[in-house]
Amino acid sequence: MLARLASTLVTRDPSIVGHATRVTMLATQLAQWLEWDDSRMRVLSIGVPLHDIGKVAVSEAILRKPGPLDPRELAEIRRHPLTGASLLDPAGFAGPAIPYVLFHHERWDGGGYPLGRAGDTIPEEARLLAVVDAFDAMTSLRPYRSALPAPRALGEIERCAGSQFDPAMAEAFLAASDAGLLERSAA
Repeated sequence: MLARLASTLVTRDPSIVGHATRVTMLATQLAQWLEWDDSRMRVLSIGVPLHDIGKVAVSEAILRKPGPLDPRELAEIRRHPLTGASLLDPAGFAGPAIPYVLFHHERWDGGGYPLGRAGDTIPEEARLLAVVDAFDAMTSLRPYRSALPAPRALGEIERCAGSQFDPAMAEAFLAASDAGLLERSAA
């Protein structure tokens, strides 16, 4: 069922083709850099590909809109983490992946959504995903803007460490990138 929802999402929002694959690859590489154990890596392999699954409930017009979103549209898009988490059965195989889906748009400074969590109250899994998801989003063409070159996106990660991103996670991402251990495929 979740695979069908993911396929439906790509059909409704062609701009994200390859996004889940690229983000999963980057998240896996960063988690390996951080020496996560096999158990955490298995959960990552479920949660990261599903992180935007809640967008299946977002209007196609909003997903494809070429310009800025108005407040109503923004409110709709900001519901996708809650919707996505509600699609995952907490008792099922995907239950442990809920932190990736629910908290990936939270900000270190508390200014994120859907719950406004801050700092260490955001699960580490979501803090990792926030950095790699943002990097991929910045370096990918979207209907509303051009892709940024990777060096500029890395500069944004560095600039937003401690506000948008967990500073330790941003530092790890930048260090792994500098070491040449992060590859972003063109998928």
